[in-house]
Amino acid sequence: MFGDEILVDKAKNGKVRPWKEKKLANLTYAEYLQILEIKKAFRVKKCGNLLTFTKSEDGLKLYQTWFCKSRLCPLCAWRYAMKNSYELSSILDVFYKRYPKSRFLFLTLTEENAKQGELKEKLAEMNRALYKLFQYKKVQKDLLGYVRSTEITVNRKEKSFHQHIHILLAVSPTYFKKGHYLSQDNWSKLWQKARKLDYKPVVNIKTVSDSKKDKSLVASAKEVAKYQVKSSDYITEDVESDLEFLKELEKALFHKRQLSFGGEFKAIRKELKLEEHEDDLVHVDGENTSAAETEKIIFLWNNEVKNYVNWIE
Repeated sequence: MFGDEILVDKAKNGKVRPWKEKKLANLTYAEYLQILEIKKAFRVKKCGNLLTFTKSEDGLKLYQTWFCKSRLCPLCAWRYAMKNSYELSSILDVFYKRYPKSRFLFLTLTEENAKQGELKEKLAEMNRALYKLFQYKKVQKDLLGYVRSTEITVNRKEKSFHQHIHILLAVSPTYFKKGHYLSQDNWSKLWQKARKLDYKPVVNIKTVSDSKKDKSLVASAKEVAKYQVKSSDYITEDVESDLEFLKELEKALFHKRQLSFGGEFKAIRKELKLEEHEDDLVHVDGENTSAAETEKIIFLWNNEVKNYVNWIE
């Protein structure tokens, strides 16, 4: 039966984790899938219904639950973002110890918006072009490793999608020497060539500081690790429009990876065996807790109060 305790799960910095908000968005997402007659709707609705935490002096820690792992599920997307951020930080820590003189760049590649009905094809074309970009000698000669993600934003006014790629690049110090350095204009021309565009695309490249005081490397890593699509882009008060965009997003992102690694980043990820736990959305910070050593508490989603309430067996 339900008790009288509402879930309050705080992160180490004291910030309350948004379980309630993410679950409410998850339920709306499940309703949309049902309307669109997408089979996974029932499975998505059960996502994160029952949460088992371990309880200690440090607070609550998620021990067990079931996640649907749908890329556009707001609950799962939030957990994936947390997991990706932790894993990328782990990779960067190892990488920087091995290559202390390396430098970091943050590259954003864009192109014209995809019209409705074009998104899946445009994403496939971008992926092929990106592979080609990394084969160019000018790019390859100083590149040590990279991690990339694709972000999509919805333009409701134009009924289009803005698809763009974020890449965190690690390069050797020689990149900044004469004959090696690539300006923003150089990157734009290379991307135009790889993508076979008849216009000059908007590209942004900036040097990222790795100093703890600056924190721009951490910010860039978080930018790469964040959501592919914000749930607020396809869950609004305009249900009819939401359904149109969601239908295409589901089709375009089906079986698509959120993050892709290359070079030393890929090798380190394999060494750390992070790929073995790719779909583990419970232990998103790398810590495993033994329930035998700590007190357990269960919270169950309560539709009446629209929140997680403790469950007493």
